[in-house]
Amino acid sequence: MTTIAPDARMAGVARTYPPRAAVVSWIFFDWAAQPYFTLITTFVFAPYFATAIAPNPAAGQSLWGFAMAAAGLAIALLSPVLGAIADASGRRKPWIAGFGTVLVLASCTLWIGKPGNHAVIPLVLTAVALASVGAEFATLFNNAMMPTLVPPERIGRLSGTGWATGYIGGIVSLIIVLGLLAANPETGRTLLGVTPLFGLDPLTRQGDRAAGPLTALWFIIFVTPMFLFTPDYPAKRPLGEALREGLSELKQSINSLPRQKSLAAFLLANMIYTDGLVSLFAFGGIYAAGTFGWHTIQIGTFGIMLAIAGALGAWFGGKLDDRLGPKRVIAGSLLVLLLSVAAILLVDKDSVLFVKTAPPQAGAALFSSTAERAYLVLGCLIGAAGGPLQAASRTLLIHLAPKDRIAQYFGLFALTGKVTSFIGPLLIGLVTALTASQKAGMAVLVVFFVAGLGLLMRVRD
Repeated sequence: MTTIAPDARMAGVARTYPPRAAVVSWIFFDWAAQPYFTLITTFVFAPYFATAIAPNPAAGQSLWGFAMAAAGLAIALLSPVLGAIADASGRRKPWIAGFGTVLVLASCTLWIGKPGNHAVIPLVLTAVALASVGAEFATLFNNAMMPTLVPPERIGRLSGTGWATGYIGGIVSLIIVLGLLAANPETGRTLLGVTPLFGLDPLTRQGDRAAGPLTALWFIIFVTPMFLFTPDYPAKRPLGEALREGLSELKQSINSLPRQKSLAAFLLANMIYTDGLVSLFAFGGIYAAGTFGWHTIQIGTFGIMLAIAGALGAWFGGKLDDRLGPKRVIAGSLLVLLLSVAAILLVDKDSVLFVKTAPPQAGAALFSSTAERAYLVLGCLIGAAGGPLQAASRTLLIHLAPKDRIAQYFGLFALTGKVTSFIGPLLIGLVTALTASQKAGMAVLVVFFVAGLGLLMRVRD
């Protein structure tokens, strides 16, 4: 397989980049991994867990928050170390394969989560946490391959296209689940009005539970082109030697951060606003389920609309990234997120911005109430801002980080994206548990976006 010399740019040698097939295959990693975030942590399995497996929605939101917090802490502690080792050893694909296997096995385990079976809650939450670890670490090493694929002036477009492709993959997987697998327990019909494929039982919510195995199969199929066609870095040294050298270089990089003020400010800003964004996506479906009484079909339809907005936002944001710079794209996205979250807190099932409205009626058409429609609009704004925020963030890191330690700095990037990622879910879980109010729990997210935007202003791109 063709490999790429990572030091060519530093040596002043003209770089050569792999063919289009290699780039497209790399982009399809986002398509392969996205169903975990779309189906499991956001729109299908998370709300199903909160409303059908857990004792009640508030308890479900709290338990889910604790599980995601544990996963975030593990990712935070291990990301920089693994990134440093990968830089020293040279290879990326073996790490992607290993953590992809964790994602696949843990996702399949979610099938056991039957409605009302409280005994499986610890195992289900453990599987969700492990799947999160697998997905995040595989993504870390996939991100580290970016600088070898396209010239620097096209990194923003590559990142935005990857995120947009991931959103589209999430949309397609969500349509499959809602239209063909998950049925309303009362009618026995899916969103497309058909009985579930493969004889899946609506009463035991097998369609919702199938989101786990589908995520696993989807990843295996669509990550394969990356392994076949995208070149990897060459192997540098054995794992033991790479471990020693990688940890030594990581120590040097951390010690040098105070002298790299823009990079340090960006990593700190990323730590805060990513915590808010991940928490917002993780609890958006659960919040809607508790506020409006939405079930899988309503939440999934909302998810499709959100993902379409995210795909368009990420694609357009990638173009703006190359033209205006990633910092401006991040700042604009944070402003949209901040205003949207503040507005969502003023939407209830029978009111919008303190104005009383008719509540949703049983048996009515999807999203027929004013409050539901307002939530849809605000959710689409969040989706449209979330895509370019994440895509531009990894572009800005590539602008700021030393090129010969890119995986290590993506490890620090993941660290700052995860080291406090347990705080958002933990605060939401604690505030929700103490107040028995989902709205009070979600209100803490405003602080994250305000603080992240303030720190971003100190970054010089």
